[in-house]
Amino acid sequence: MTSTNACSALLAPSSVVIVGCFGRMGGMLFREAGSKGYGVRGIDKPFDDLEPLSRASLVIVCIPAAFFEQTLHRLCPHMREDAILCDITSVKVAPMQQMENIWQGSIVGTHPLFGPQHGMDENLPIALVRGKNCTNTAFELVRDFFVSLGYRAFATDADTHDKAMARIQNMNFITSLAYCAQTADDETLKEFITPSFRRRLNAAKKLLTEDGAMFAGLFDSNPYSMQAVRQFSKLLSLASAGDIDLLLNKAQRWWKDDHARAGN
Repeated sequence: MTSTNACSALLAPSSVVIVGCFGRMGGMLFREAGSKGYGVRGIDKPFDDLEPLSRASLVIVCIPAAFFEQTLHRLCPHMREDAILCDITSVKVAPMQQMENIWQGSIVGTHPLFGPQHGMDENLPIALVRGKNCTNTAFELVRDFFVSLGYRAFATDADTHDKAMARIQNMNFITSLAYCAQTADDETLKEFITPSFRRRLNAAKKLLTEDGAMFAGLFDSNPYSMQAVRQFSKLLSLASAGDIDLLLNKAQRWWKDDHARAGN
């Protein structure tokens, strides 16, 4: 099935509904789907008008994980039986279970691994998790829909996704949080700030101020977060024992391909 054929059913008026269209990620999807010619409608809190759901082939729920399940109970009774239900949350184990408990039709969990402020020339990966009742046609339609928006879609499962996000997204948050908390109240440090430390502060500012509550919620909702923290604690124990060379050699594996090319 080609992308054009798979997505043709989504071009009719109201065939795609973005729930949470006033949010940053929901707003991004609403704009980008509209710019590609899809028949897209947006709804948001307080969900007074749910009539578009009765005509939608694809419903994408862009709601924070903390409110996700209660929102599904509000939406699903108004959806067509053959509609495809998607989410875009940054965790997958719990949302997939919640969707499958409430919706008996096709479900595809998704996670765009980028933010709403992006350039279309960037690498824009999106993870797709297939629900247990999802048909091949439904999965292909969702995949081709996102590919047509310029994203690089790849399939995974909920556990693999959440384990990866615990170590990448959540540990980026928690280590930045702990490091900044360790240094924040020491006035004597200000005279010693280096350019590299300032770059780290600048990189952490939005993460810990504007988005701090959101990432704290993602940390709490990921079942593998504490496992990742325990793994990191073991590495810190190596540092406290003076095994810096061991850690350095391990960390440099990120750039092993660069070293291999340089040697050729």
